[in-house]
Amino acid sequence: EASPTAALLAKLSGAFELTLATLLARAENEGGRLTRASDQAIWQDPETRYVRRQLYARPGGPIELVQVSLPPGAEVVIPASAYTFIRQVVWVMDGVLEIREGSMIRKLEAGDCLEFGEPIESAFRNPGARPAAYIVAVTAR
Repeated sequence: EASPTAALLAKLSGAFELTLATLLARAENEGGRLTRASDQAIWQDPETRYVRRQLYARPGGPIELVQVSLPPGAEVVIPASAYTFIRQVVWVMDGVLEIREGSMIRKLEAGDCLEFGEPIESAFRNPGARPAAYIVAVTAR
């Protein structure tokens, strides 16, 4: 009946030392080696309206892949606790994405990749006029 925000889900996943994908997969009782497009979980943040599509996730699996569409002007802040046990790389497919790690801000455009550093509060922001589409690859630290 209620849908938590991305920031709240990130805090919960950090508290339970789970990736966001594992948290959602456990909640929906999903996970396997093959994920058909029709079975990929889609979730929309009620606050920012960003759309998150879980391309691949298996509890204990080697990697997780997530596709995100961030609306123009939207920003999602993720606490450092969400990054303490994961590593991630972001690949921008379309649009413009600003990623803030602590005080450092990087502007990424289509084709650009960024590997995240040590755990620190981060923010994803779309300064553009159209949605920013990107893929996030996540592995355990």
